[in-house]
Amino acid sequence: MKTTLALGTRMSLALTPALRHALHLLQLSHLDLKTEISETLDSNFLLEMDDQTTTGTAEEALGEDNDGKGSSPDGDSAPVQVQADAPIPTDMPIDADWRDIYDGEAGPAAHLDADTQDYLQSNTHVSESLRQHLEWQASVAPLDEVETQVALAIIDAVNDDGYLEDWDALREALLAVPELDAACVDRVLGVVQGFDPSGVAARDIRECLALQLRASPSSDRKRAERLLTAPIELIAQRNTRALARATRLSLDDVELALQLITTLQPHPGRPWQADEPDYIEPDVIVEKREGHWLVRLNPRLAVPLRITPLYHSLLNRAKSAHERQSIKQHYEQAHSLIKGLKSRGETLLRVTRHLVEVQRGYLEHGAEAMNPLVLKAVADALELHASTVSRAIANKYLLTPQGLFALKQFFSSHVETSVGGTCSATAVQAMIKRLVDAEDAAHPLSDDALCRLLDKDGIKVARRTIAKYREQLSIPASHERRSR
Repeated sequence: MKTTLALGTRMSLALTPALRHALHLLQLSHLDLKTEISETLDSNFLLEMDDQTTTGTAEEALGEDNDGKGSSPDGDSAPVQVQADAPIPTDMPIDADWRDIYDGEAGPAAHLDADTQDYLQSNTHVSESLRQHLEWQASVAPLDEVETQVALAIIDAVNDDGYLEDWDALREALLAVPELDAACVDRVLGVVQGFDPSGVAARDIRECLALQLRASPSSDRKRAERLLTAPIELIAQRNTRALARATRLSLDDVELALQLITTLQPHPGRPWQADEPDYIEPDVIVEKREGHWLVRLNPRLAVPLRITPLYHSLLNRAKSAHERQSIKQHYEQAHSLIKGLKSRGETLLRVTRHLVEVQRGYLEHGAEAMNPLVLKAVADALELHASTVSRAIANKYLLTPQGLFALKQFFSSHVETSVGGTCSATAVQAMIKRLVDAEDAAHPLSDDALCRLLDKDGIKVARRTIAKYREQLSIPASHERRSR
């Protein structure tokens, strides 16, 4: 065997602290974001509110020259190039121009019609739990009806920390079902383990970290995965020499791997355990003007920040290297937050605009016009990673002329039609509700009857699927409706 040395190039994305921070900010609800900003303002003497900044235009009419692939929200500045493996740009200028994102010239609520402003004053909505978040992902995952039930059973076994409990017993119980085999159960487990938050449904800490590494775009991922083959207590102790011996990695590689592992979340369900806010405001507002849907961030949530103009003066007056280093660290933290907030707003706008464009029929004609839509389709259209889209819509709400909607409501799995197309599950549910609302009270429609009526409209749905949708709509069975 001949040994040779070959040189080559390889592209990879290093998950920088700034990018990691931007991803973290993206997934926060606006209340959690407000808390984080407040804490940073208290701890960072270089960061301050920019009280003189006024918000400007950021709306965009759908249907104009914009494909949603990287243009800035105001359409005036240079395009932001977004690669598939780098969902959030990191090259934005330090002075975040809030006029690039938030709309309104004469104050936070400028340009909002009276009905919208009244709604913002009075509307409320409750946040979701970890289980609800996972169940929603199961409903739009590429699973058939039986596999979806397996996914829901697995989700039921996920504890508050995000770990899967008593997997062996659950797997044995699932395999007792005639329609299931080991390959199906294990495949569905893999699907659930790919849900957000990353690392969920793991059976132990090692698997939890491994799942998060699998989803990481970091160039140090392979080193970290190799490090996980070592005894977990050595990793917890950060015993670099023992880890180097156990994995045959160099000390430098061990350090790089440890740096990546320490950014992971050993308890992926913990962020969902915080006290849920009783009320939240919409993050995004959509209005129809002159036939065009206009999408903007909620101006009431804008938090204009800046780095104090005294920064250079403070740096020049520093009396020691330690003091200069401290000032630079505070500068970098403030810089990262400002860039991350701008990136968060841009990504949220891009995703929401695409959702509104795809689901225009839903907004104009109601639930029966909902199109099938999954995370991957949005990610592919916007050249983002699916996990970025998931973060962008998590706990985010859209105010429309029809009311307040969670962004997740714009996603729906599909059922087949007789002409070879697809129809969204949401549309089918709306059809069922319409049929039941119009039925003869003395002769309510059975699930079989509903199935036949939908079939006449070209919608192929099994009777048990009808029953599931009916239960989700809180519609009693036909015999119960007759007795009422």
